[in-house]
Amino acid sequence: MLPDNAPENAIEARGLVKTYAATKTMPPKTALKGVDLVVPRGSIFGLLGPNGAGKSTFINILAGVVRKTAGKVAIWGRDVDEEPRNARAALGVVPQEIAADVFFTPKEALEVTAGLYGVPKKERRTDELLTALGLMEKKDAYVRQLSGGMKRRLMVAKAMVHSPPVLILDEPTAGVDVELRRQLWEHVVGLNKQGVTVVLTTHYLEEAQELCDTIAIINHGELVACEPTSRLLRRIDTRTVVVTPERPLAAAPDLSPFHAKVRKNGDLAVSFKAGEASVEAVLAAVKTAGVAIQDIAIEDPDLEDVFLSLTYGAATAAA
Repeated sequence: MLPDNAPENAIEARGLVKTYAATKTMPPKTALKGVDLVVPRGSIFGLLGPNGAGKSTFINILAGVVRKTAGKVAIWGRDVDEEPRNARAALGVVPQEIAADVFFTPKEALEVTAGLYGVPKKERRTDELLTALGLMEKKDAYVRQLSGGMKRRLMVAKAMVHSPPVLILDEPTAGVDVELRRQLWEHVVGLNKQGVTVVLTTHYLEEAQELCDTIAIINHGELVACEPTSRLLRRIDTRTVVVTPERPLAAAPDLSPFHAKVRKNGDLAVSFKAGEASVEAVLAAVKTAGVAIQDIAIEDPDLEDVFLSLTYGAATAAA
């Protein structure tokens, strides 16, 4: 449970800039260009962007691994410059790379990490975390004997040993099978229901769409979107009517002004702007073109369409 004096926002970044100095082989690079970003307390917040967009730099600044060039950052209401130890104590970070001493057991790894955070022995939650993340049966096995999925779950447990109110997950399900991914998300959602704010970076956009209530997209060091997921999905008003004809089509008929494309299975996909036309108008055009309709389905834009539109200039047409 959160204290009564918990701040309104879990993370606040104002005018955040990071410029990497030039090297012998590379010119100076500005990875973050005046980013203003607020993560509401209690949210599951998605931080998305292409490779090299600035996501890792942002996370590393929060974690104290990278020093910002300019701007202000606060974690759980604590300025990272004025209260660096207290600010970072409010944060648990699960890095993309698996970093665990292979000669420790999971139980030893959690105990050592808790000690580094100064958690008194009587307040440690080692067994609780091992049980919650499905590692209790392996608590005395060496980390080197664990599967990749179990190592990933151990990283989550290590990030939670000091009960931080903010948890950052950087590509947490990379290389994890479907069942382990499901178990991990069940635990994360459970933490969020207990009041933990979760910041997620992932390349699995369907995960972000399903889990996150707010999503920010960074591109070339700039914040190009930060909205509730439902509103973000409404940015693209293109819908697609998928017509299953009585006989598979070899080529798409001319359905101007609609965009028509034949899919590999012979179905006809017709895209239109929801604000300019209707499903009925599309079906009328299909019938006028002489296509006998067996079945229809409607496809709405998903997060991938929005992501591509904001980061690469235009949403891809339906495949």
